[in-house]
Amino acid sequence: MHRLGISLYPEHSTPDKDYAYMELAAMNGFSRIFTCLLSVEKNAEDTIAEFGGFMAKAHELGFTVAVDTNEKVFERLGATPSNLKPFKELAVDIIRLDGHFGDMGDIMLTRNREGIQIEFNGSGNLPIDLLAERGADKRNMVTCANFYPEPFTGMSEERFWELSHKYKSHGFQTAAFVSSQQENTFGPWPVFAGLPTCEDDRHRPIDLQVRHMIATGLIDDIIIGNAFASAEELAAMAAVDMTRTTMRLALDEGATEEELRVVYGYDHTERPDSSAYMLRSSWPRMDFRETSIPARTAPETFHRGDVLVVNDNLAHYRGELHVALRDMPNDGTRNLVGRISAEELFLLDYIKSENPFAFIKE
Repeated sequence: MHRLGISLYPEHSTPDKDYAYMELAAMNGFSRIFTCLLSVEKNAEDTIAEFGGFMAKAHELGFTVAVDTNEKVFERLGATPSNLKPFKELAVDIIRLDGHFGDMGDIMLTRNREGIQIEFNGSGNLPIDLLAERGADKRNMVTCANFYPEPFTGMSEERFWELSHKYKSHGFQTAAFVSSQQENTFGPWPVFAGLPTCEDDRHRPIDLQVRHMIATGLIDDIIIGNAFASAEELAAMAAVDMTRTTMRLALDEGATEEELRVVYGYDHTERPDSSAYMLRSSWPRMDFRETSIPARTAPETFHRGDVLVVNDNLAHYRGELHVALRDMPNDGTRNLVGRISAEELFLLDYIKSENPFAFIKE
C-alpha cells in the first residue's frame, strides 16, 4: 500500500506553522513525516527538548516520523549502532542513514531493541540484501532515495529505475521525494529550487510527479521534500489513483458519448500480446457488438499519445480502445477521441503487458 508524506524542518519554521501543516496533511490522508537532523547543531538535551512537542503532535495525528542522520548526528546525540536510546527518547519511528557504520554497525542497527526501523539510502548502490544474508533483520530494513536541492543534480530516470528496481526486487519497502511548486519553499539547506528525487520531476505539477512514481511500480511511499506545499497540492496528491498509471487527456471536440464511455467507463489493461504501435484495451468491444460507433473524420496519421476507439468500419473490433505509441496511418477504422498531453507522454513507457491504465476525467 502506498503512503503519502510531508517534510518538516522545525529549525527553519515555527511550531504553529508546522502543526497547522501536519493537520492539513493528515486531513488529506498523509501518514509520513520526514525531517532532518543533519542541519541541527544542538546537543542531545536541547534536541530532545525541541523535538518533543513536534513528535508528540505528529504521533497524535497518526504520522510515522523518519529522521535523516549520519555519524555526526549519532555522536552529537550520544547514540551508537548498539545504543539507540537517544532516538527512542526522541520518539523516532525511522532512522534514515545518510552515512553508514560499516557492515557490522549497520547489521547491529537493524537489530536494535528500541523497535526503530532503519532506512537505507535508496540513491546508493548498497549491498543491503547481502547484509540481510549476514544477519541484518530484513523486517526492520527500508529504503528512501535522496532529494536534490541543486538544479540539474537530481537522479536520471535510468539510474532511479535501476536502483529502485534493485531494492524493490529484493523485497525492501521504498520511498522517494516529489517537490512542491510553491514559491518560497525550503528544506534543510539554504537552497530553494525544489527537493525532488528525479531531476525531470523538478518542475512538473505535483500530481504528475506522484503519477510518475506510481507508474514505475517501484515506489511505496511518496514524500514532498520541501515545505510547505499548498492545500491544493496536498489535495491533488491525495486524489491520485494509486492503483494504476493514469494520464490526462485533451478530448477531441467531436468525441461522442459512446466513445467517452469507452474511455472512462472501463478498467483498461494492456493486452499480453503487446504491439509496438499501440496500447490495446480489448474488453470494451464486448459491449459494443450491437452498438454503432460511426466513423468520424480524423487526421491522415495518428501520433504517439493519440487515444483512439475502433469504429463501425471494423465492426468485429468496434469499441476497442487504442493508444498510439508511434506514428501510424489512419486507415479509417479508428476515431480520434483525444490526445495525452505532451508533458505526460513519458508515462506510456511504463505501461507494460497486462498493466492497467486509465484516464483522468476532468
